Amino acid sequence: MPTQNGKDVGTRVVHRRYVAYSHAHYAGNLVDGAYSLGLFGDVATEMCILTDGDEGLFASYSDVQFREPVRAGDVLEVTCDLVKVGNRSRVLELAVTVVARGAATPERPGAAEMLDPPLVATTATGTVVVPERARTDAT
Repeated sequence: MPTQNGKDVGTRVVHRRYVAYSHAHYAGNLVDGAYSLGLFGDVATEMCILTDGDEGLFASYSDVQFREPVRAGDVLEVTCDLVKVGNRSRVLELAVTVVARGAATPERPGAAEMLDPPLVATTATGTVVVPERARTDAT
């Protein structure tokens, strides 16, 4: 993998999460977009711990795209790819993908299905920062 400043560009963190019905805020069991942004914070935190030994802090998001709805009962895969390393900043490509969705019917109230292909629900580019001491301690 290519490196910048001794850090591996191309490092990936992946989380999976079931969306509880308590997170639905809108008709049709829709979940608000802030839910995806919270998940981005979780994978970015793990990325910072993995690469820098510190939880880091989100500095900004750019190009946030809400492409498909997220619904209660979905199983989401959240990915975070490290694409650029600065002295204290890290640029991350982030995505929330719906890999399974509830398919309830009156006859099968708990029915669900794996989606093939999965739906890319939310994407963003994010920048996180880590303290100078964390960067030097982790190397």
